[in-house]
Parts: sequence; structure tokens; C-alpha cells
Amino acid sequence: MAGPLAGTTIVELAGIGPAPFAGMLLADLGARVVRVDRPGAVDPVGHGIINRSRVRLGVDLKDPDGVAVVRRLATVADGLVEGYRPGVLERIGLGPDVLLADNPALVVGRMTGWGQEGPWAQAAGHDIDYVAVTGALDAIGRRGAPPTVPLNLVGDFGGGATYLVIGMLAGILHARATGTGQVVDAAMVDGASSLMAMARDLADTGLRRPERGTNLLDSGAWFYDTYRCADGRWLALGPIEPRFRAELVRLLDLDERFEDGDDPRHWEELSEALAAVVATRPLAEWDDLLAGTDACYAPVLTLDEAPSHPHLAARQTHVEVDGRMQPAPAPRFSATPSAVPTTRSDVRAVDDLLGDAGMDPDEVTGLRDRGILI
Repeated sequence: MAGPLAGTTIVELAGIGPAPFAGMLLADLGARVVRVDRPGAVDPVGHGIINRSRVRLGVDLKDPDGVAVVRRLATVADGLVEGYRPGVLERIGLGPDVLLADNPALVVGRMTGWGQEGPWAQAAGHDIDYVAVTGALDAIGRRGAPPTVPLNLVGDFGGGATYLVIGMLAGILHARATGTGQVVDAAMVDGASSLMAMARDLADTGLRRPERGTNLLDSGAWFYDTYRCADGRWLALGPIEPRFRAELVRLLDLDERFEDGDDPRHWEELSEALAAVVATRPLAEWDDLLAGTDACYAPVLTLDEAPSHPHLAARQTHVEVDGRMQPAPAPRFSATPSAVPTTRSDVRAVDDLLGDAGMDPDEVTGLRDRGILI
């Protein structure tokens, strides 16, 4: 692997959503990530984009010998991530007390929605529930409309996986400096609440009103919204600063009402007026006029269109892997660039990893013959 985390090993206990996305980010940064899955679920190719660039290993965790394999892998790892409900890891014999006894420098990342403790810790839930209870969902949407579900970006990936990766990196840095590992309790309710810091700050200072769709960044402001074009396509505008707003007014030849558009009392009227202007031309014509200007403009593209946008294409923001277009690793590093992702698991890498864990070939063959290891 290439990247700033080359030489770092992470054991990922297979799951769905934020934990595998965290594994993808760590692998994109160069870590050797071994994905431990059920034996029947291991496929040398595939598993989706968020499961890319892994060493894939099937282990029967219902068998004590399979649990022993993961314990041995953890002794040569810098970190282990899991996304089980609280208590499951302990029940299968892989609790943090066991793992840290084997490897005191290990960082154990635990990804859940509600967290490892609290009255709802054992309750089922998904992204929408975690985002709802934090106040984030209530803040997203248009005036007079129900809350808008923001895909699973705020809970699973923003408040979940991103904070898990931050926690793992911080824990590994601390372990390398001190030799002491620890448990990272990454809860989506905590991360999503953290993401709302700016919204809470605006509310505390009187700059944000409780009703969604009436504020600066939630479609309330005429200069921070999406508008429908003549051909049914959409464009996005965000000239918050007066000088950028002045550029938009100039390029669109808007009337004098827009010259002083800061007053929220006039936002709805100005939004309707701007919508009428945008609706007079197709997206391509607006793109010719506004692309690359300081009007803070962008076309609203589909997932299929995005890789071909001139700016994203020039930066190679997407890469093609085995015939599929997918996002390239991010962020970028000048001295330790990340490798191109791969969807294929290297069988030799699996054997090397097991060898690093002290397992000789005969032992590995025996476990494979018994179906405990794939």
C-alpha cells in the first residue's frame, strides 16, 4: 500500500454502513486493512466501493478457533474496528479487555449509533434516528415542509465514520508515543451533534431562527439555494459575501431590489424573483454565463455526470477501477500519495498477514480444511 498510513495494520470486523466506510478511508490512506467476514461472504472481487482496497478473510467467529485467529491478528495490528451492538464483541470473546491484554498498544474502535452506554444503547436504529434525536434532522428542509432526509451522510458517514477515523488516528498516535492503547467509543449521536456546532452557535447568538428553511444556510436566503432552469435542470447559488452577490447581480442583470438583499424580511420575495429569471434559460446557457465566476455558481449534476465535469475531471476526483467509476482517495498528500484503489483481495497478502500473526502454513491449511478460515 501507498499513502501516509503505509505500515499501519487495521483489523475490520465486517459490518454495514459507517464501520466499513471508515475502513475504506483508512485503506485509502495506505493502511493494510484486513476485513474479517463470514466464510461464505468472502469473494475475491467486489463487495462494493466502500469495501475496496482490503485484504479479505473469512473467519467463523462462532468457532473458538476462529475467534483465536482474530485475536492473533489483533496482536500484530495497530487497530481494530467493529460496528456491532454493544456487548456483542464481548460475547464472542473479543472484548477490549481481551484484546488489550493480548496487545496493550491496540486501539479498539467501536462504531454504534447510540454509543456504548446510555438508556438507548441496546435499541435498534439507523442513520435517520440518530440524526433526528440530535436536532440535525429538524434543521434540514424547506419552510413549511417536513424535515428532509439528507441521505445517510450526516449520521453514518459524517457523524459516524469520519469521527471513528479521527478517533483511530488520534489513538494510534497516542499508542505509538506511549505504548498504551485504548477504546474509541464512536457514536453517531455524538458525531452528528458535533457537526451541529456552527448551527448551535448561530442559534445562541440570535443569527438562526428555529423554523427550518428561513435561515442563511437552509434555503431561507435567496442567495443560498437551488433554482430550476428552463429545461428542468437545476443550478446552485451560494454568493453569501456581498462582493460575490454583487457579481451575481451584475451577470444576471438583476433589478435594484437585489442590491440590498441582506434583510431576511425580503428573502422570500427575492427568491421568487430570482427563480423567475433562472427559469428563462436552460442549464447549459447559465453554465456558459456563470461557470468559473465569483458568483458562487455550480450546476446540479447527477452521480453519472459528476466525473465528467471539467474541474473534477482535471483533478481526477474520480477513478475507474475494474470498469466502475468511483471516488478517488481523499484528501491528497504531496509526499505520500495514496495508491489507486483496488477491488481485488490479494491471496498472498492474506497468507502474509497470517504469517505475521505467527500462524504456520500447516495450521492455516488445517483451519481452511475445517471451513473455519477462508
